[in-house]
Amino acid sequence: MAREKQLLVATVNVNGVRAAVRRGMHSWLDARDPDVLLLQEVRAPDAELRKALPSYPHVAHTEAAAKGRAGVAVATRSEFTAVRIGFAHDPHFETSGRWIEVDVDTAIGPMTLVSTYVHSGEVGTPQQEDKHRFLEAMDVRFAELGAIAAETGREALVAGDLNVGHTERDIKNWKGNRGKAGFLEDERAHFDHWFGDLGWVDTQREVTGDVDGPYAWWSWRGQAFDNDTGWRIDYQLVTPGLGARLQGVETDRAASYAERFSDHAPVVATYRA
Repeated sequence: MAREKQLLVATVNVNGVRAAVRRGMHSWLDARDPDVLLLQEVRAPDAELRKALPSYPHVAHTEAAAKGRAGVAVATRSEFTAVRIGFAHDPHFETSGRWIEVDVDTAIGPMTLVSTYVHSGEVGTPQQEDKHRFLEAMDVRFAELGAIAAETGREALVAGDLNVGHTERDIKNWKGNRGKAGFLEDERAHFDHWFGDLGWVDTQREVTGDVDGPYAWWSWRGQAFDNDTGWRIDYQLVTPGLGARLQGVETDRAASYAERFSDHAPVVATYRA
């Protein structure tokens, strides 16, 4: 009996890919061996990224105009049929290194894969204004990708560091973060729109249900990691058709502080044909 076809997708904010490699990222990558790898905060030139991913022949990457900042990438073993950077309807983010999408004929069917890194933001600053504008641009693109999936069967997956905790379950110290960037009501309302009005699926919540975490980011400082005082801001969001084929999601929390290769843990999901 033939085995069911599967697709293993991993997303992680590497906090600088060269630093992540020095800290042991390849040990995790070799053990997991995902079919699709989505990276955020690459913070390296294209040539350096490709050197860091020798087992992936196809890498799409967009650097930020500001050197040493942001940068997102998609790496696969299947050739891309299209690559798009930023949002067609809002060119403001074209050189921000925060949104890249590729079309790929995967082992389980045609898909659009997106790696994104949303601004961290700070209330009352231009960075927060950019964050709101970016989330609004995501609203438009989520609607477009959902319509494409419904009309053509090309499912979509958007993953990355979204820098917003959707609910109180997503931040250990949510009370202390009320009124702060990352847990503002107007930020969280976008997630309500995606999951409610547009029907997108939060894969981690689909699997774990209404529980605290599991968190995927902890500050490097203090005892945040050891005390699991974290944030769930790293997501894999999928169109409903792909959500129906979700088999499982795991957060690859390092065994100890010393074994972390980033301040974020990878979020890894499996989908079936």
